[in-house]
Amino acid sequence: MNYPHPIIAREGWPFLGVSTLAALGVTALGGLLWSLPFWLVLAFIVQFFRDPPRRVPDDPKAVLAPADGRIVVVGKTRDPYLEREALKISVFMNVFNVHSNRSPVDGEVKGRWYNPGAFVNAALDKASTENERNALWLRTTDGVDVTCVQVAGLIARRILCYVDKGVALARGQRYGFIRFGSRVDLYLPLDAQPAVAVGDKVRATETILAHLR
Repeated sequence: MNYPHPIIAREGWPFLGVSTLAALGVTALGGLLWSLPFWLVLAFIVQFFRDPPRRVPDDPKAVLAPADGRIVVVGKTRDPYLEREALKISVFMNVFNVHSNRSPVDGEVKGRWYNPGAFVNAALDKASTENERNALWLRTTDGVDVTCVQVAGLIARRILCYVDKGVALARGQRYGFIRFGSRVDLYLPLDAQPAVAVGDKVRATETILAHLR
């Protein structure tokens, strides 16, 4: 478990600071009743930006969940980034899920693409091609190509990615964050064996989504 920002994600610190000061200020000036909505906002921010460490499974052929959430797609489609037929697995995150993103495999970032986009509900499959998105092309130590795509959600377009071409990622290593509703799409080789089905709930790093040949 290698995580430098325990409990609360660093992306949440500014929101946490402002909301705490606001709640304390309104409590001091107007009392608890007037400040209750501010404390509720603070509670929401704490739960949204929580980011606990996760244990990495031992299986080196496993493709790990890059995010917490619910599986909304498992099936064959075309990888628009590497222009190949692929197995697509998509994880939808609601506002109550942990929103940090973690590498699904051990590998090197061979390419990165960013596209601005619309505000389509991230639970819908067309969000993969219409919303703001950031794609990473990962090549494993065995030479297998995996495409991992952060897709922004309906309300906010705030994709954060901290790696670029040439960076080596380990399975479960944190590489980005998406604020307030989103999804992550994985494009895997066609011979990858899925280990999840539509509707399954998954946890970043700890849940195995598929096995590579």
